[in-house]
Amino acid sequence: MSSSIVVIGAGLGGMSAAYELREILGSGQRITVIGDGDRFSFTPSNPWVAVGWRAPEAITLPAGECLAKKGIDFRSDGVVRIDAEANRVETGDGTVVEYDYLLVCTGPKLAFDEVPGSGPDGGFTQSVCTTPHARHAWEAYEAFLKQPGPIVVGAMAGASCFGPAYEFAMILDADLRKRRLRDKVPMTFVTSEPYIGHMGLGGVGDSKGLMESELRRRHIKWVTNAKVSAVEEGRMHVVEHDDKAQPVKEHDLGFSYAMMLPAFRGVDAVTAVDGLCNPRGFVLVDKHQRSVKYPNVFAAGVCVAIPPVEATPIPIGAPKTGFMIESMVTTIVRNIQAELAGKPAIFEGTWNAVCLADMGDTGAAFVALPQIPPRNVTWTKIGKWVHLAKIAFEKYFLYKMRNGTSEPIYEKYVLSALGIERLK
Repeated sequence: MSSSIVVIGAGLGGMSAAYELREILGSGQRITVIGDGDRFSFTPSNPWVAVGWRAPEAITLPAGECLAKKGIDFRSDGVVRIDAEANRVETGDGTVVEYDYLLVCTGPKLAFDEVPGSGPDGGFTQSVCTTPHARHAWEAYEAFLKQPGPIVVGAMAGASCFGPAYEFAMILDADLRKRRLRDKVPMTFVTSEPYIGHMGLGGVGDSKGLMESELRRRHIKWVTNAKVSAVEEGRMHVVEHDDKAQPVKEHDLGFSYAMMLPAFRGVDAVTAVDGLCNPRGFVLVDKHQRSVKYPNVFAAGVCVAIPPVEATPIPIGAPKTGFMIESMVTTIVRNIQAELAGKPAIFEGTWNAVCLADMGDTGAAFVALPQIPPRNVTWTKIGKWVHLAKIAFEKYFLYKMRNGTSEPIYEKYVLSALGIERLK
């Protein structure tokens, strides 16, 4: 029997889900992807765009053309309303699309509004969360290079994705050294993490010592347990806290260039659905990636509600890395396949954390299996090979999206030696 499956989001999770659905379920099911815009973007490459090492066109693809090769419908006008009781969504131009199954893969809404003066749209800090933001960050960096000064990089209170902040700080360091400008640029890393290398994971192996060493080696100062209260033009107001969340020091940091990752919230159309999300707008799912209220709604990626690994003085979230997203997507596809075959949907994902962080001229790899301690595998390594591996991942992921393959990249190329799979 033919079913209609709607995927909201055309990012890493949404595109991967659509391809895997088509491969596993065959041509008998109607699959529709609804993106917010017409381009797929390889988000992990945004820090490179922000320093001019990549052009935006090199890391984006026309989503509709790619999906059409696999007989998958595509709309670029986004979703403005989800009627989960009636099993339908309304898109940006007022079109109503009905579904038998809905996959929410929207990613987050960027909560710049929680810190006055932050963000690239009317604020004074840059972002690498989206490719348009990264393009804007590059334009600002080009202007900065003509008159260098202090730089502040980091993550706001409530942030859950710290890897890109570390990446960008160290990529900036590498780029400025190449330009023979590093001696003119004091750098400070400001983070809501309780210590350097926490990563929202409670640390991974000796990540604290390794990342502190890298920052020292690159002459990057840092402030942890930090909460940015406000940003003005050229000035960031930061309050440092102790381990009991009490303010201990105020930092008034001047800057000529700043990139701060914001906290995340759920996107408006998803947050508005009664009983679908937690108070921050992230989708509440069971161990099968299914909504706890709507049995035909599933979710994967950053939009999923995952509790923090541990309580921290300044609130932070848990990251969702590429391998975890692969695991979530495969879980959903296998459970839908089971239900369509009249079988119980019993598949569960392995929520493991795998991160390849580029540092410009080297890199750091983090593996935490499972994400929440105690762990079976805790592994952190730094080396040039990580930088090269991330370049290879970029090329292969773009190939995967362009050609519609559902090959599990992280499982095949990173975790096969550890015997780790996507599903339990």
